[in-house]
Formats: sequence, structure tokens, C-alpha cells
Amino acid sequence: MPAAERLRRLRLALALLLLIAVGLAAGLLAGSEGWHLSAMADPAGGELILWEIRAPRSLGALLVGALFGLSGALAQGLFRNPLADPYLLGSAAGASLGVVIVLAAGGLLGASLPLAGADLIQRLGLVGAAFVGALGGVTATLLLARGAEHTTRLLLAGVVVGVLLGALNDLVTLFSPDALRGRQAFLMGQTGLLGWPSVTLLGAALAATLPLAWRLSRVLDALALGEDSARSLGLALPRLRAALVVLMALATGTAVAQAGLVAFVGLVAPHLVARFVRAPAGYRLVASAAMGGALLLWADIVARSVISPQELPVGVFTAVLGGCYLLVLLSRRGLR
Repeated sequence: MPAAERLRRLRLALALLLLIAVGLAAGLLAGSEGWHLSAMADPAGGELILWEIRAPRSLGALLVGALFGLSGALAQGLFRNPLADPYLLGSAAGASLGVVIVLAAGGLLGASLPLAGADLIQRLGLVGAAFVGALGGVTATLLLARGAEHTTRLLLAGVVVGVLLGALNDLVTLFSPDALRGRQAFLMGQTGLLGWPSVTLLGAALAATLPLAWRLSRVLDALALGEDSARSLGLALPRLRAALVVLMALATGTAVAQAGLVAFVGLVAPHLVARFVRAPAGYRLVASAAMGGALLLWADIVARSVISPQELPVGVFTAVLGGCYLLVLLSRRGLR
């Protein structure tokens, strides 16, 4: 590897570590009244605010973004498409359907939504429904595509499943209008109720998926050379593709279940990594996870402080930023 490329990779790694470290510190300072240390004035209340509210929220946002960044890098490598994102295989529509069904069946009205202070049992019910729905959407996609052997068929199956599950979403909300508010809150994305249990679950998911994705990164490197070249290397592509899809579904499902549908992080993070370095898939996966974590961490800090004491839904904020980034990127490429 040339020394210049090694230096670029080192600079990117250090920059991401610095962004994350400063972001975690800023997350302890950003509150409903702006940026200050007033929470520390009262030792008892300050400790509660810092370590029971702001610290788990910041760490949770970091981990959610890391899972989305990892999923986006897996999706773009697997489909060999720079516009692939973690929601391609029906996970988003499935998670939304799971939440809507729970809200409609249980009669959980506005006061019982996570954003409005749901109790622990109701919160776990919505989280579990979103996770099961996300994995169910991916499973339906795999069944429709008859496995993960053909990426084009898998992609088309994901589009079909997404449309069908979206129609079921609309049908359920038609008969249960009270579930519409819960679905809307879920679609906007939220980090406000990420606590230490969420951080533990998200950390466990990242610790399980990232090392396995690293071990399978050689498959993505081989696929970048083409299907025939990958087969000539003796790789069992159908089985390895299925393993990559499962990892992507697990990472996406866990993140979506905890924070809702946060847009564009999984799509933009691999793009930013590719703009700075050219590296094997293993490095890109880890760097994309770190980039996604840094992006969502800082987006959450801005979303909760820019119009304090009110908060912007972090999913709406990332959608605006991500959409602007892609528009700029497309306009620059169009001028070449």
C-alpha cells in the first residue's frame, strides 16, 4: 500500500475518533436550555441529567448511527450500487407495520407513545414489534427472491415487499386512525428515550455484527471484481450473500427498533468514507460505522439544541442534511 494512502487512512481514523470524542463531550452539555454547564450546579439533579439522560442518549445515537453506517456499507458492497441503503430489503416497511399493528391492536393512543413518555412495558412492546417487523420484512424478501443468490432479483423483491407492507400500513391506519400518530412519530426517527438498556442492546448488536462483517469483507472485495471473478476464487456466493444479508438485517432491525426510521445516515456515511480514502471493504465497513456514528451523534446534538427548548426529530434533520448532500453531489457530477 502506498505511503500516501496509508497516511490518508490514518488521518481519517484520527478525525473520526476526534469527532466522536468531542461529540460525546458536547452531548453532555447540550440540553433543552442550550449549551451550558448549569446541570452541574445541582450535584444531585445534575448527575441525574448528565448520566441518566444525556450520556445514554449520546452513546445511543452514536451506536444507532454506527449500525446504520455498517448496514449501508454492506448494502452498497453487496448490491454494488452506491445508492443502496439499509432499507432496501423491506426492513423499514416491516418495522413500521409492526409498530402500527401493536398500536392498533393494543389501543396505545398518543399518551402511550415512546415520544410522550410510555411506560417500560409499552416501550418494550413497540421496540420488539419494530424489530420483529424489520426481520419479517427481510425474511419475506429472501423468500420472494428464493434466497440471496441473485442480487438483482433480491433488490426487486425488496422493492415489492416494501410496497406491499407499506400498503398494509396504510390499511391498518385506515381502520385505526389512532395508530397514525404513532406511525408518524416512528417514521420521523427519535433518540429522546434512548437509555442504558437501549445502549446495552445496541452495543451488543454492534459487537456481534461488526466483527462478522469484517470477516466476510473479502466477499465484498471479490464481488467488486464481478460475479465470475468471485466464483473463480472458490467462494460459496449464495451462502455468503445470505450471511451478509442477515448481518445487514440484524444491524438495521436493531437500530430501527430503538430509534425509528433515521434517514440517509446509512446512505451518506459510506459515500463520505469513499471520498476520503480508497481502501478494502474491511476498512470501509469499520470506517463507515464510525462515520455513521459521528454523523448521527452530531445530528442529534444539533437537533436537540438548535430550537431549544423544543427539539427537532433527528430523522427529519438527517433527511434534510442527507438530501442536500446528495443534491450537491449529483450537481457536481452533472457538471463534469
